[in-house]
Amino acid sequence: MSTRAYRRLLQIGFPIEVLNRDLKLIFISNLIGSFGDGLYAYLLPYYMKETLKASSVEIGILYALTSLTAALTLLLAGSLADKYDRKKIMIAGWLAWVPAPIIFSIARDWIQMLPGMILWGVWLGGPTSTAYIVTSADKNRLTLTFTVISSSWSFGYIFSPAIGGYMAGKIGMQAVFYIAFILYALAGLVLAFMRSQHAPAQQKTSRGPSTIELLKDRKLISMSAFFASIMFVMMMFRPLVPQFLADAYHYGDFEIGVLGSIAFFGSAVLGIILGKAGDKWGKEYALAASMLACSISLTIMLVTGNLYALTAAFFLAGASYITWSLMSAIIGPQAPEPIRAKWISIPQTISMFASIIAPYVGGVLYSISLDFPFVISISATAALALFASFRKF
Repeated sequence: MSTRAYRRLLQIGFPIEVLNRDLKLIFISNLIGSFGDGLYAYLLPYYMKETLKASSVEIGILYALTSLTAALTLLLAGSLADKYDRKKIMIAGWLAWVPAPIIFSIARDWIQMLPGMILWGVWLGGPTSTAYIVTSADKNRLTLTFTVISSSWSFGYIFSPAIGGYMAGKIGMQAVFYIAFILYALAGLVLAFMRSQHAPAQQKTSRGPSTIELLKDRKLISMSAFFASIMFVMMMFRPLVPQFLADAYHYGDFEIGVLGSIAFFGSAVLGIILGKAGDKWGKEYALAASMLACSISLTIMLVTGNLYALTAAFFLAGASYITWSLMSAIIGPQAPEPIRAKWISIPQTISMFASIIAPYVGGVLYSISLDFPFVISISATAALALFASFRKF
């Protein structure tokens, strides 16, 4: 990040100063990688259907495989990050993504997409980056640190889907995939300039508790169940929102895309606000506020299709994208340093498995009534907000 860009961020009130040198590199890496990801991620289902002639069932299989891979690699990442250099594990996570867009570009049917979707699902950075951030960050500003780093993903996604769609129409989808390939590689390269970080030396001479033993920890499992509930609700309604806008209010791709960009902008802004609030008044209250914002945004969306009202609703809906970072800010400090990444990987894995099942449940409810999954989500997010505000983590 140039000195001029850094000063500009400070001028607009963006708290980049909360990040030390290594965390700024993570921020930059995520910004570059998410921009590359956003170039094609929004268009990929459409590309599969129109270009590769994949059916809805085949597309569902591909995305389910990606989610399953992510859930399975979280545990692996947690174990590796406690034994080896966490910096290298994060770099490996980006390197696993590098071939994915190239595979997508040369695939001629949905079967040939399989290797790319598996690689795209590899998520070594989940518990690894959480452990690295907790160990490296200022403990008094930990919530803000997580939400600032999370905002890098949101900033990357604000404009990239529109740019990717424009480029696909002008120079072809293959070119979009190639650019994403380059940006993934750059994201990994940026992390090479970070300092190395290892778990304490005693971990190298002891295997520590096994995953099975950690699953017997009542506190850890209680937290895991709570966070899995949050992710289940988030993923039950989120994939259905674009379809609802089209079915209920007859919005087209452009309007839906603009509202999606507003949601990502909202997640960046609300992330900073809730991050500061979490450090000042408590992480649980920040999490409760994010759940309440989701509930309010869904209520507005069901009540009216007015574009101006939906703009406000989708800005608030951005809170749904910062729940993972708020969860990480809560979980990370409670994990014992020698097994921090493995400990963190337990609730993250359980939450990820919950998010795999959730879209199917949401789809079934949506087939019964367009409003049904959103009505349930409004009640569920309000209840989770109330529960989080009274729970001490």
